[in-house]
Amino acid sequence: MKTLNLKRAAAAVLIGLAFSATSPAFAAMQDYEFQLVKSEIKKGQAVIAVRLINKVTRKPVPDAVIFATRLDMAPEGMQDMATKVTPIPSSEPGVYQFKANLSMEGGWQLSLGAKIQGETGSLENKLVLKAVP
Repeated sequence: MKTLNLKRAAAAVLIGLAFSATSPAFAAMQDYEFQLVKSEIKKGQAVIAVRLINKVTRKPVPDAVIFATRLDMAPEGMQDMATKVTPIPSSEPGVYQFKANLSMEGGWQLSLGAKIQGETGSLENKLVLKAVP
């Protein structure tokens, strides 16, 4: 009787190992981040480009779904000074672009929320850029 239970347990372990070896490995949400392509951008109508990368592999991450954007002057203590952010197409995989009016010189904070294909949870990053004359 004990031998039969031991054989069943061993078979269950082997099956479990087989499934874990063939299942894809996913990264944790903290393994991803947005990075500004340029941290200084000319004041006025501007295109802000950000790159989404996997920090472990250092590879760009295409096809993320950006569901939240906000651009304000929080770094200058003016959180209420926000401007509209409009997504625009990008030709480079893993690079996401936005059009916005940087009406004043100084620090601007771009807040992004995204879903990454194949991952659970959401990625949220705040990036600080500088509007220059």
